[in-house]
Amino acid sequence: MSEAQAENVTVLRGYAPDKAEILRELLEGLQKPEKSLPSKLFYDELGSDLFEQITRLDEYYPTRTEAEIFTDRIDEIIGHLGSDVTLIEFGSGNSQKTRILLDHLPDPVGYVPIDISQEKLSESATAIAAAYPGLNVLPVWADYTRDLELPAIGGSRKAAFFPGSTIGNFYPEEAEAFLKRVAELVGEGGGLLIGVDLKKDERTLNLAYNDAEGVTAAFNLNILEHLNREFGANFQLDKFRHHALYNEALGRIEMYLVSLEDQTVSLGDAEFSFRRDERMLTEVSHKYTVEDFERLAIRGGFHVQDVWTDADQLFSVQCLEV
Repeated sequence: MSEAQAENVTVLRGYAPDKAEILRELLEGLQKPEKSLPSKLFYDELGSDLFEQITRLDEYYPTRTEAEIFTDRIDEIIGHLGSDVTLIEFGSGNSQKTRILLDHLPDPVGYVPIDISQEKLSESATAIAAAYPGLNVLPVWADYTRDLELPAIGGSRKAAFFPGSTIGNFYPEEAEAFLKRVAELVGEGGGLLIGVDLKKDERTLNLAYNDAEGVTAAFNLNILEHLNREFGANFQLDKFRHHALYNEALGRIEMYLVSLEDQTVSLGDAEFSFRRDERMLTEVSHKYTVEDFERLAIRGGFHVQDVWTDADQLFSVQCLEV
């Protein structure tokens, strides 16, 4: 691993894909019969800020519901995580829920946040290091959907933390592969504390991804601005619109950008034609029943120790063990 010095912490570089590799992935997605973009490209600096705004919207229930579960059931959660644990977080975000854990964990050995956004990672890790001066903070800049190497931490029990229902953004076979990699990282007896969004009525889901203020639309369209800036594409944002829907047969939200007219867009040396009303997939968000996710966890090498939900059964926090 290479290192980069942030303000108060050293950021370790694990596997972070280079620009040429991301461009290949982009071109592959745009050449499919149904065009698609990798959702990890949402999270440039503006995209990360827009997502933080989404989490505070009235329509967007997952973040506040998960936080309520953490607050209400924290003693039980900490009982499963135990003392002298190293907490490994995938996608550190603003670390709100991480702080709830760190405020209650007895003598944690270390905190290893892993994120593909170097700027947000440095910012959040530095803030955690300042708030918890006795904690060993070892941020890793990497794509956590790939194989990972953790920094040397010592012999403590390892527990991964994956809040926010991000597991739903994986296709089922990808989710299973991801869980297997996590199981290998934390080792036998290691744990995983994970947020899992539950299946519910279609109206609630559609409102959550089509908010009245248009923040989700801005977040979705910003991926095109990211491609224009970083890859020399020439998407015109006013020629696309945001569209999200719940696919009940597949149990998932599908988020698209829809072309408003016939048009041609260039990316690198390639050109791509869009028909009027043609959809380009930017994200999926799978929803699970508790039983569905237990079957997935078992295939991924875990067993479910405990499940906590809110009173309305909107969301779950689950504790798994290898």
